[in-house]
Amino acid sequence: MTATALVIDGVTLTAGARRLVRDVSLTARPGEVIGLVGPNGSGKSSLLRAVYRVLRPATGEVRVDGEDAWSLPVRRLARTVAAVTQESAAEFDLTVREVVAMGRTPHKRLLAGDTAEDAGLIASALAAVDITELTERPFDRLSGGERQRVLIARALAQEPALLVMDEPTNHLDIRHQLSVLGALRRLPATVLVALHDLNLAARYCDRLYVLDDGEVVASGAPADVLTPVLLAEVYGVTGEVAVHPLTGAPQVTFLSGPPDPGGPAGG
Repeated sequence: MTATALVIDGVTLTAGARRLVRDVSLTARPGEVIGLVGPNGSGKSSLLRAVYRVLRPATGEVRVDGEDAWSLPVRRLARTVAAVTQESAAEFDLTVREVVAMGRTPHKRLLAGDTAEDAGLIASALAAVDITELTERPFDRLSGGERQRVLIARALAQEPALLVMDEPTNHLDIRHQLSVLGALRRLPATVLVALHDLNLAARYCDRLYVLDDGEVVASGAPADVLTPVLLAEVYGVTGEVAVHPLTGAPQVTFLSGPPDPGGPAGG
């Protein structure tokens, strides 16, 4: 697995007459963890779908390692890009190991069995998200959080150069939120991840892109992007941003709902 560059250049996405994303540009250098943040309905999931080739841009281009992602052969795309989506709730009549092993499919000939290398990568993926003890459990009998970790493990087993993740910490308890995002930081891959939790985004992402109403309204290092002004303008809440004493990352504290336009911030 070797990390690759991602460039989203002037992408507009539509659904019928409705505009989902307008003229969005984003870059991710090899090995970076890039966070997409913003309110519900801001266009985060739609933009990710354009990267893993579910929603074709009306205008603009998505380039992976310098090539148009929408022109890549399907097998090559599958060897390069892995996705963990919010629509991954399929009922698999398979064991946990069998679901994770599906991640090796793009790297194998049709009907080929697992090699020793495959087995090692599958075991490593299971361990990375703390589900080794679930290996032989039926996937369809797992909790929501356990299923989420299995699908993340499947993506890790795929050894992608670019990993795209839509709210991967949904359904996870705090311990597993931290372990999954910590595993992403250690991957030799480029990661584009949509997150709701601003403190997790600030701690684990190299740079953030803030979407609001389908447009990028701010981008940069977490410390530069996450400000009380942005929280008020984009999220409609009053908050403070401090430096975490241990991690050095910005730490957001929410104080109240929408700021009072007739009074001081936080009042």
